[in-house]
Amino acid sequence: MESSPRGPFASTVPYYARFRPAYDDHLFTLLGTRFALDGTQRVLDLGAGPGTLTLPLAARVREVIAVDPEPDMLAEGRRLASEAGVGGIDWRLGDSGTLLALEVGPVLLTVMGASFHWTDRERLLQDLDTLIEPGGAVVLATCGARHEDLALPAWLPAVEEVRNRYLGANRRPDSGPGAYPAVRHEDVLLRSPFSRIEAVHWDRTVRRTVDEVVGLQLSFSFTSPAALGPGLPAFEHDLRRALTALRPEGELLEERVRTDVVIACRP
Repeated sequence: MESSPRGPFASTVPYYARFRPAYDDHLFTLLGTRFALDGTQRVLDLGAGPGTLTLPLAARVREVIAVDPEPDMLAEGRRLASEAGVGGIDWRLGDSGTLLALEVGPVLLTVMGASFHWTDRERLLQDLDTLIEPGGAVVLATCGARHEDLALPAWLPAVEEVRNRYLGANRRPDSGPGAYPAVRHEDVLLRSPFSRIEAVHWDRTVRRTVDEVVGLQLSFSFTSPAALGPGLPAFEHDLRRALTALRPEGELLEERVRTDVVIACRP
């Protein structure tokens, strides 16, 4: 998660908050109960994007420091927070490599929504050990990742066929700089100051229109508008046509979506 003038998510901003699935409400209830969140705590959201975790947490704590390397993501987060009337958020441009220089101060929790794999994980956890208060934790959350025990959505092969046609078979979620590393997050945590791990998840069914499935693809770094370049309009057209063929009567496209959370505390 390193800053750059135009990072891998810059062109996804109009699609990210709108089409990515929201985290299950049980996640915020769990954190509220587990850490007795009563509006007095400070929390760091590292890799905050447009505030997908930030905004729900801001209602439960005194302040959320929302850090992201993409300026347009921060601008979108500010806009969404303003629209929702949510305050108590300090939006900061930065990344895991510049975290200590940001002088965010002590925090009870550091949350990361599908951003930990973009970082130097070992170094980051050492840095977080200097920021997180006694009794605090690192919280890793993901939503919508693929799992062997969850059936793949029936529409996924159509998406993959169109994606491969425009970007090549090597353009996959598990390839490129944002790919998940071979060493699991849990194994890295077990070797860190935050080695006491609790993992839970919640599943739900998400139903989307054809346009929403198309928008979801444009929210990913590997199928972003920047990655598609001049081929974007044709990609959207062909993907809509392929998805519509699956649901000619306009029925919604279903997917089982899992919210995963790993809570890592000090022993």
